[in-house]
Amino acid sequence: MIEAPRAMQSDYMRFAKLETGAKYNLASSGVADCTLADLGVSMADLELHGVNAYGYAPLIERIARRFGVPAACVVTASGCSFANHLALAALVSPGDEVLVEEPAYELLVSTLGYLQAKIRRFPRHREADWRLDPEAVAAALTPRTRLVVLTNLHNPSGALTAPSAIHAIAEAAARVGAMVLVDEVYLELMFEDGEAMTAFSPDRNIVVTSSLTKAYGLSGLRCGWILAPADLAEAMRRLNDLYAVVPPHIAERLSVIAFDKLGALRARAALMLDENRAAYRQVLGEHPRLDQVVFDQGTTVFPRLSRGGGEDFCALLKSRFETSVVPGRFFGRPDHFRVGLGGDPAMTRSGLERLASALAP
Repeated sequence: MIEAPRAMQSDYMRFAKLETGAKYNLASSGVADCTLADLGVSMADLELHGVNAYGYAPLIERIARRFGVPAACVVTASGCSFANHLALAALVSPGDEVLVEEPAYELLVSTLGYLQAKIRRFPRHREADWRLDPEAVAAALTPRTRLVVLTNLHNPSGALTAPSAIHAIAEAAARVGAMVLVDEVYLELMFEDGEAMTAFSPDRNIVVTSSLTKAYGLSGLRCGWILAPADLAEAMRRLNDLYAVVPPHIAERLSVIAFDKLGALRARAALMLDENRAAYRQVLGEHPRLDQVVFDQGTTVFPRLSRGGGEDFCALLKSRFETSVVPGRFFGRPDHFRVGLGGDPAMTRSGLERLASALAP
């Protein structure tokens, strides 16, 4: 059980904002930024103001229709990071026990620390290809557990979990009166032909979060959302009156346009990711210093160094090879590092080749 002083910052977010700058940036986990031209936006599409007191209706309708859920279950939020914060704040009270996967995205853990939760961990294992094991999660639950926190695709590894496994975890959690929160932001990468998947259904004890940021190069829109049972969704909207109040309307209008262009944006992302994943496999896939699994999905790889310290290696990589990755300490695994595959293909290949040079004896 982790009972640390209340967290008032995220070390990972400071790193991501201030320390990832490099000529070859492999630290980003999102698809390279698209432009207004990619969205086909005209000035006639934009307005500064609109009716959006508890959500802009056209944007809520797009999200609800895409996932086949009632509009009452949709809460919009400023990116997936704030969607997670808002959802966690509505689900967790100080002193509540929360069960979190390990390794995990640091911002989820630090937000729970800010909310003064008591954090318990359950492991995902590299030897099992980072698979989420419902039986292991069920065994880690206690009568005091109020929430289970997961990511799908798993951040940092990219492992995919089937909805049936998440539903099994939710059933076990329900037996002790707990909810399940699933950050699905990387699951956006899995959708084909406009068909979206989610672990959420209105009658389950599951809340999911996501956004357009990681999969489509749209981080500037900050278009995030929560899917939650209707009564809980309403509580989140009211809680947001204490936080963001209302989002910029111009970003909401652009987000509606983006939803209508997701097919083209997905094709753009797929071209980059397919090329970058092939480059990773060619340059580093069989590297003797890396213990790793490279999935066919996702934007990240999470290798372990077979020798040497991860922190020192990441510092060497940046200082001598002008390449940045994310040190594994931010995920509780200091002998690992996370590599992003969503960048410009030419830049990414050059960064991967420099990474290989840094690994040379």
